[in-house]
Amino acid sequence: MLTVLVAEDDADTRDYVERGLRELGHVVTAVADGRDALFLATGEPFDAIILDRMLPTMDGMAVLRGLRAAGVSTPVLMLTALARVEDRVDGLEAGADDYLVKPYAFSELTARLNALVRRPANVAQETVLRAGEVELDLLKREVTRAGRKVQLQPRELALLETLMRNAGRVVTRTMLLERVWNFHFDPATNIVETHVSRLRSKLNEGFDSDVIRTVRGSGYMIDD
Repeated sequence: MLTVLVAEDDADTRDYVERGLRELGHVVTAVADGRDALFLATGEPFDAIILDRMLPTMDGMAVLRGLRAAGVSTPVLMLTALARVEDRVDGLEAGADDYLVKPYAFSELTARLNALVRRPANVAQETVLRAGEVELDLLKREVTRAGRKVQLQPRELALLETLMRNAGRVVTRTMLLERVWNFHFDPATNIVETHVSRLRSKLNEGFDSDVIRTVRGSGYMIDD
């Protein structure tokens, strides 16, 4: 059982998330206002906070900065309709522990929530992802392979981030469409294949080995 603060201004979404979490046995406090969220989160102990980025009176980013400035280390899962790498970086810099882009599946929300509360306390938010020779600095938005800088476009960065967050596991085409392009349908184009090809070309330039593996019939994988 977890104690969870849900800050979401859309009534239908707030009620849906609150009801779903209660059905799982969690204790939920739900608010629709940023100032209320900050007041509650700084005055009561919660196991986790689900924070919408766009809130009235005080937006989610301001709430987040206020929490961290007050020394509140409660894990925060930020909900956002903004899917760009730059937006996620802003959230991480402000102190978010994870990001979930709308629209989302409730099962993914609960899985991410459970993952957050399983993390050891007082561990700094990871800002650099590593997979083999490849490093991705989430704050600087810089990529290197074996110390050599690789220049990537924002969409390529988002694609690489998704692969690296799932290092050692196959990431399907559908997962990439949802997480990188926010498509919840198949656009019947080769958009994924084209961007993976460009990313692969940039990462492999000057190297003999391919860091991205194609798993036939399944998707793509980057080794950890």
